[in-house]
Amino acid sequence: MNFILKKKLKYYTKEIFKYFNIIIIAFGLIITMVLMKYKPIYKVSIYGKELGYIQNKELFEKMVKDRVIENKGKNVDTIDLKTNPQYELKLVNRTIETNEKEMIDIIQQDVQITYKYYEIALNNEAMESVNTLEEAEELVQKIKEEQENEINISIIEKYTENENEIKTTHLEVAKNEIQMKVSQKLEEQEKIKNMPEINGIKLACTPVSGTITSRYGVRSRMRVSTHTGLDIGAKTGSKIHVVASGVVTCASYQGAYGNLVKVEHGNGVETWYAHTSKMHVSVGQKVESGETIAEVGSTGNSTGSHLHLEIRVNGKHINPQNYLYH
Repeated sequence: MNFILKKKLKYYTKEIFKYFNIIIIAFGLIITMVLMKYKPIYKVSIYGKELGYIQNKELFEKMVKDRVIENKGKNVDTIDLKTNPQYELKLVNRTIETNEKEMIDIIQQDVQITYKYYEIALNNEAMESVNTLEEAEELVQKIKEEQENEINISIIEKYTENENEIKTTHLEVAKNEIQMKVSQKLEEQEKIKNMPEINGIKLACTPVSGTITSRYGVRSRMRVSTHTGLDIGAKTGSKIHVVASGVVTCASYQGAYGNLVKVEHGNGVETWYAHTSKMHVSVGQKVESGETIAEVGSTGNSTGSHLHLEIRVNGKHINPQNYLYH
């Protein structure tokens, strides 16, 4: 009995292996036939849009890294993909070709590039720009060596995503431009240093060119009291410049003063510009020293074309000739 069972078991085992081998061979034939017509490759997409197919995912990712992310040109600091490509393994017809190069070109158009350059600044005011830190450091060193005066020159690292914002210049050109600007700044500083000053307010310019026709403190049949300002004769329409930065507190017709502009400069200092033919400012307007605020005229109590200039400190008039028109 045991002999019969063993014989049957052996028979069925052989049959099972025979059918299993047949199945394996059939499956292999099917796979071979499929692979003869189809091939496994990766479909690449960005933002859900199909770009094409690649053979090797790892190799393609290396191409993206080498040719896009790390392919830094002039002034490029970082390159980041706005979105990473999506990969899907597909079985496609063998006639379909891969297009790695075209996809690299497309991906290059979908990156965020940050550019870096260096500004040379004097007192934190940018003067010129260069491409590299080495150029900036060399430039600053040369300028400091050639300047007799101690200057506050620095390097500012700048970043932008707009390449058109970068206006760098050649090292030697930048050096010459900066030297010229430094000299101009030093001259301006010296000029400011020598400007007349009232309560800490620098008087940057005279309001108009002309001839003094009536001095401060003189008496006249036209006035009840002594002259409270300085009269400068000039042609009608001559531009009147504000002597210091400030805020306009009056710009209207004021009796004997005619068209009158008043400017508050701070620290109790105020300047008045009277008898003007035209006023170019309005109350509350901020003005910078040297800015045109009016034109010479003969409005109000006036015998001829001139500017009546008053300087007041805490409401009291003082002699303008102590500071202007020496």
